[in-house]
Amino acid sequence: MICDVAAIGQTTCVSFSFNETTFPVVQNGVATPIFISSDEWPGVQRAASDFVSDIELVTQIKPTLSNLSASETTNTTFANAIIVGTLGRSSLIDQVINNTQLDVSSIQGLWEAFMGQEVANPLPGVDSAYVIIGSDRRGTMFGMYDLSEQFGVSPWYWWADVVPTNHSELFITSPGCSHGPPTVQYRGIFLNDEQPALTNWALEKFTNGPGGLGTATPANGTGSPFQSEFYSKLFELILRLKGNYLWPAQWSSAFCVDDPINQPLADMFGIVMGTSHEEPMMRSIPVEWSLFGDGPWDYNVNAQNIYNFWVQGIQRAKAYEGLYTIGMRGDGDLPLIGGIQLLEQIIKDQRGIFSNIFNTSDVTTIPQVWTLYSEVEGYYEEGLPVPDDVALMWTDDDYGNMRRYPVASERNRSGGAGVYYHVASPRDYKWITSTQLSKMYEQLSLAVIRNATRVWVLNVGDLKPYEREIEYWLSLSWDSSLWTPDNVDDFVQAWAQREFKLASSDAAIVAEVVANLTRYNARRKPELLNTTTYSLVNYRETDRVVEQWDTLADASTAIYNKISSDLQPSFFQMVQHPVLASQTLGKMLIFAGQNNLRASQARLSTNDLADQVQQLFEKDYDLEVEYHSILNGKWDHMMDQTHVGYYYWQQPMANTMPAINRVQSRKQALPGVMRIVPEGSYGAWPGDDQFDCAAGYNCPSPTVILDSFNPFGNVFVDIGSGGPVPFTWSANVNATWLAMSATNGSMSPDSPEQRVFLSIPDWSQVPFNALAQVNFIAAAPNQSDLVVPVMVQAQNTKQQVPSNFTGFVESMGVVSFEAAHAIRNSSVADIFWKELPGLGRTLSGVTPWPRDGDNGANFSAGAGPSLEYDFFVVSNRTNITVVTRLSPSLNANGADRPLAFALQVGSEPIQISYFIPPDVAPGAEPAPWSGLDGFAANVIVSVNMTFDITPGAQTLKLFMIEPAVVVQKFDIDTGNLQPSYLGPTESVFV
Repeated sequence: MICDVAAIGQTTCVSFSFNETTFPVVQNGVATPIFISSDEWPGVQRAASDFVSDIELVTQIKPTLSNLSASETTNTTFANAIIVGTLGRSSLIDQVINNTQLDVSSIQGLWEAFMGQEVANPLPGVDSAYVIIGSDRRGTMFGMYDLSEQFGVSPWYWWADVVPTNHSELFITSPGCSHGPPTVQYRGIFLNDEQPALTNWALEKFTNGPGGLGTATPANGTGSPFQSEFYSKLFELILRLKGNYLWPAQWSSAFCVDDPINQPLADMFGIVMGTSHEEPMMRSIPVEWSLFGDGPWDYNVNAQNIYNFWVQGIQRAKAYEGLYTIGMRGDGDLPLIGGIQLLEQIIKDQRGIFSNIFNTSDVTTIPQVWTLYSEVEGYYEEGLPVPDDVALMWTDDDYGNMRRYPVASERNRSGGAGVYYHVASPRDYKWITSTQLSKMYEQLSLAVIRNATRVWVLNVGDLKPYEREIEYWLSLSWDSSLWTPDNVDDFVQAWAQREFKLASSDAAIVAEVVANLTRYNARRKPELLNTTTYSLVNYRETDRVVEQWDTLADASTAIYNKISSDLQPSFFQMVQHPVLASQTLGKMLIFAGQNNLRASQARLSTNDLADQVQQLFEKDYDLEVEYHSILNGKWDHMMDQTHVGYYYWQQPMANTMPAINRVQSRKQALPGVMRIVPEGSYGAWPGDDQFDCAAGYNCPSPTVILDSFNPFGNVFVDIGSGGPVPFTWSANVNATWLAMSATNGSMSPDSPEQRVFLSIPDWSQVPFNALAQVNFIAAAPNQSDLVVPVMVQAQNTKQQVPSNFTGFVESMGVVSFEAAHAIRNSSVADIFWKELPGLGRTLSGVTPWPRDGDNGANFSAGAGPSLEYDFFVVSNRTNITVVTRLSPSLNANGADRPLAFALQVGSEPIQISYFIPPDVAPGAEPAPWSGLDGFAANVIVSVNMTFDITPGAQTLKLFMIEPAVVVQKFDIDTGNLQPSYLGPTESVFV
């Protein structure tokens, strides 16, 4: 059944059928008129026009919208009316309150609150009215947009072409919908690194230049397309999502210069304007300084010119609502030339500018924010004084890991604190969605707990394709009480129902698709992937990743093909394209890696993989063109971002196909027609290969191991063609207990590969450490038979594990299990380990919960909440190494509370790990954090601890020491843990 009320995280007060407790909006083909005061805020009047249009979009019936003053009397009697207005502004609302004695104390004096309810005889000539009252102008707007979404108009109706839900009748329950002040006061987004995609799109759609469809001409030599027509669309979107704050596009534009209407337009809409962390005093530094600045951007040597530049910015912005960025960074978003003393003087001068221009000695009434980004955080940590009324905006590391939250001593500052966060970044990812909502919740819920709720800004790159992430961000900042780690998928499911009109079962599939899409892209950003990111030989890792992408694409395509054609453009933008594009890139890089490996193995299928890489490289562009072509090219250029072939952190100037190899297709490999490659080997037989043995020549036959607790239940041998000559193959085995998926076949250039699985159906028939031999025999015309023996060692360890044991069992020198799969969970002082569903690279994470308190509770090693895991070691080992895989989190509790956890195996001494090293310098990350193999890029921190054991049953205990630690997985090396990106598959549980 399709969801009736198309709204996310809202108190429902809309219905589509009449009953005695509902108020009609549209009934029997008639729309209830809407009244608004002529002295209402212009932005509220504009939003009321949206409200009227939304009702028409849903019902095809347009209500009348009338401006009335309190002194006017209606000449017509109305049975019903909708009356909209703002407390303290609307004389019409004042009259309604006087006439009905309506209690508005629940919103009086609050920030952006609203209420709605049915009242009797509110005005002369009106029998009954539904009133929407805001505590301020945005509160009134949110009261209308809240209803619009419930009626069936998505906030993304224009920006993602979401088709409104149609209903013939609309009703609101008489008690109505209300909402108090938001969790976060200023909730906004930042358009950043908007070239090439957003800029090229906007140039085409909003200017009258070559190829442009708009009416505006780039002004004042900036050449920017980000003018009032563009921003009108964006401002409306922000308000519909219940945001209120914007850092505008910056690198090739200047908000206040590109279009003289931009600044007053923002204020009319009700959008609070700001500027990015590197652009103080409402000036766009990259463009405006180049146009109007004089001398270097260096306060050491050019203070007066920079001061005058700032004065002009505040004079220009004074009349409008703003949250002013203060401080200073160096030119080009680089560190400031100077230090703490210089910054102190800069802040003093900036505060003086506020005092002069606003003609006040109390500048604390002027909203100001200082973003503690990079070295600026370092200055603060080293003692830089910040005025108490200035909001401190804490930042992430550009990869969604918060550097710090306010500690207890910082939480009573009058200016409060905030968060600057990324779902797109110039540091390696701008192309496509790669942020897990579960990760956003995990990081941002801590910001709420620790009172960083004055201002939140999300770096959204080109805006698209981050629609879902933007909405989650703004939903969380609007009302964090609605969201928990357990309902992230519920959010996505409700989003899918609203956007694509899906039944709950199909919406659940979309939620799973989205969760896996972002998981697969988050475990390493697409731009950071290479041909050997995933192991080509261990744990079937590349095969599993390819299978995951194919399964995901099939699920998405099935929904895409199922929905009606009018819904497909929206689904393509927000689900189908990200899935197919990510699948294409992921498979292309894996196939390139396999191609390079097979070339070294003298396999003819090298060439097939080369062809597939080339096809996928072209498909990548085909998908871009398809995106640009939908809806007659509405989103042309929005996927212009290059993303294949990064050479360093900056975007490549062109997409570059990964390197591929070919073997000569008409020449036979030196060892003969057949190549044998057993699972887990880089080498190939027969012939010489550097990986066949240490010497690299005259190597013995390969051996594969079949373990009774192998998670896959089998091992494989690949049979490949070594050249153009067709041949048949057969296999014989000298053990009756060994089964093969095939014992003969034929190979040719058209079919150059076959995988044969070896398994043991009945382990009771296998002696301990039995050995078998499989002879693979190739027969080709005019050639002698080629025989390649493969030895099969059977490790039958079932008899070693007692029948009454419950837990995970070692196989092939490894025990692996997800952190969520604990046997026992012991709480202390009502704190326990909680699963964070969907978080991380493989399944989920676990973290101590709840996380409130000053910095969250902490414990000495062994005294805190614990998880226990039972496992069995069959190897004759005296020690094991436990590798704990943790989410990359910085020491955000403060320098005196570094992240830590403890482990114990059996009765061995407890070991503690403070797993995040100190920052290399104040404001900088720890040494292992950055780089292509750093914690952030790998999206994991691996901690090794070695424990003495005796073989047999073991218990691993995980103890809490500090909060905000997230553990994803354990890989226990019992002698044969092999390199891989994701680690071994989970061990067999008995």
